Order: sequence, then structure tokens, then C-alpha cells
Amino acid sequence: MTTARRDATTPRLEIRLDRIRHNARTLVRRLGSRGISVTGVTKATLGSPEIARAMLAAGVVGLGESRVENIEAMRRSGIDSPMTLLRSPMMSQVDRVVASADVSLNSEPEVLAALSASAVEQDRTHGVVLMVELGDLREGILPADLEYVARAVLALPGLVLRGIGTNLACQSGVSPDPRNMAELSCLARTMETALGVHFDLVSGGNSANLDWVFASDDVGRVDNLRLGESILLGCEPLRRRPIDDLHTDAITLVAEVIESKAKPSQSWGEINQTAFGLQAAATDRGTTNRVILALGRQDVDPAGLVVPPGIEILGASSDHIVLDAGQTHVAVGSEMSFQLDYSGLLRAMTSPFVARRFSDPAPT
Repeated sequence: MTTARRDATTPRLEIRLDRIRHNARTLVRRLGSRGISVTGVTKATLGSPEIARAMLAAGVVGLGESRVENIEAMRRSGIDSPMTLLRSPMMSQVDRVVASADVSLNSEPEVLAALSASAVEQDRTHGVVLMVELGDLREGILPADLEYVARAVLALPGLVLRGIGTNLACQSGVSPDPRNMAELSCLARTMETALGVHFDLVSGGNSANLDWVFASDDVGRVDNLRLGESILLGCEPLRRRPIDDLHTDAITLVAEVIESKAKPSQSWGEINQTAFGLQAAATDRGTTNRVILALGRQDVDPAGLVVPPGIEILGASSDHIVLDAGQTHVAVGSEMSFQLDYSGLLRAMTSPFVARRFSDPAPT
């Protein structure tokens, strides 16, 4: 805990670009030795140009984003690297997707037809990666239908079938493993033979694939991963374990204390729902030091905060997070720093009330 300066802006994210660059470079090197390139995913950063440039400087082959608005903003900032729209395009945005993204991940024939029409109208060529459903039950074409959709893409003007991909561990927590990754490779080879083409991209998934890659003797046809969490937070998503030699503190959230008082640990009066639903009965701990931060659910997912030792989160409303500091006195006006998990990072990065402070003390 430190004393806040009057000219300091809180809450804020303190972002070490050198550490993000180190994480990205380390993963690019390790995966490159297995024949796998890295697409740097910026979606948790609201398309931050600063973070995008750090990833590109580290050797990622392109950027991945889920929102066309963020791709457009990065283009306006001067970033001209290959960009992939990760979320399936909305029919209402196909013109913007074709205009700003080089590639999009797709699973719906109707959307593909609309992308084709827009590409022809704009006199552009748009790359397509067909997503395959391998068990996580989010986006993806069932394997039995893949050849039909792929042939349709090959017949559509303005589109180039770049390859196939899959996504695991996001919706249902299905882990990438030797079985489903072998199925993806088998599908790639089967489609190439049936269609008489060669895929230049077999996108195996996201940061959740890292354990599988590093434990595998053979990664098959997988030649690209889409990495965000591992670069930004230095951990893998399946068990949230730190990855060797990566920084887990590249991004820190700083909040200011606006109240600090010794209070009873149990509330009194008739108890009903809180602003965000039911609240479990508090354990009676006697009188403890309660700390309130100028930080709330509009700014961050409280469950995504990694609190300092000796501190416990008691609850959160729109604009306040209440902490139990035990017997430790915390001064009003002081700042408290927190590490974040992916959910916390996503909410904080996209809140208009959380400032960003970039530093790059040792550019390489």
C-alpha cells in the first residue's frame, strides 16, 4: 500500500509493455520450435495499440480481435499487420469486417455468402478459417458437415479458404488433448485431399492449448495458436498456473481507499437481497478494519482480483469494493494494488472509468 498523489488517477491499470513483449517473445520462440506460429490476441485489452505493437515487436504473425470496432481503431492508429476477427462476423457488420480484417473465423454459410457479396462489392479478397466443433459446444461446424461448407466457400467469389480451426476450453471447459487435436489434424488432411487444396492455417486454439503442445511429441497439422491470456497474464487458462519464465505481473490494477474504519463484522437489521442478489451470512469475527475502495462492478469483476495477503473481499456494489483488513490499519487516500485473472482484466480494460498507465523501462 502506498499513499496516493493528488495528481494520480485511480483506479488505473499499470501496464509494463516490456513484460508483455517478453512473454510474447518467449512463447513465439518456444512454439516456433514446434512449427507453430502465434496470433497475438488483443480482445481483452480493448484493442490497445500499445499492447498490439508490443506483441508484434515480439514476433507474433498477426493480431486477433473479437470486435470489429477494435480492429478499426487499431487500423486508425496505424497498425497495418494482418488482423483476424475471432468472433463469427455479424451479418450487420460484414461490410466493416471485409474492409478492416484480413481473415475471419466462420461457421455459418449465410454469413459466408454475405462476406462474399461484400468482398466482391469492395473489390477485396477476404480470408476465411472454418471453425470446427470438437466438443466445447461454442462456435463450430460439425465435422460431418465440414466438407459441404468448405466446398461452398471455394465456390464463393471474393473469399479465400485459408484453413480450419477450433476453439476449446471457453464454453464448457473441454481441454485440448491428444484425441481432439488429432481429430483436427485428421480433418485438415482429409479436407485437403478431398478438396485438392493445401491449408496454410490450421488454428489449434488458444492459451489453453499450451499444456498439450509442450507435452506432445507430435502436434500434427496444427501450425497456429491464438494467444491472449498467456501473453498478458503469464499463465495458462486450464488451471491458472503460471508458465515458466513468464511474467505474471505485467498488468496491475491500482485502486484508492476512500474509507477505512473499525466496524463490527456482522450487519444488523432485517436482511434482504443486496443490490446484486443474495448475500451469505457473515461470520462473526468481532470488530475488524473495513476498507472501501473507489472501485466497483462497473470497473472490474471482483472475483477476478488477486488480493494481497491478509486481505479479504467481503462484497462489491456498482462503485464500491469492501475489504476486511483484519487488524491492519489502512490509511484513507492510500493506494492498493491487485493482480488480475482474465475475467478481472477483461472488465477493467473495457471500463471507461479505469485509466491506463503504460511503462516500458527496458525496451528491446
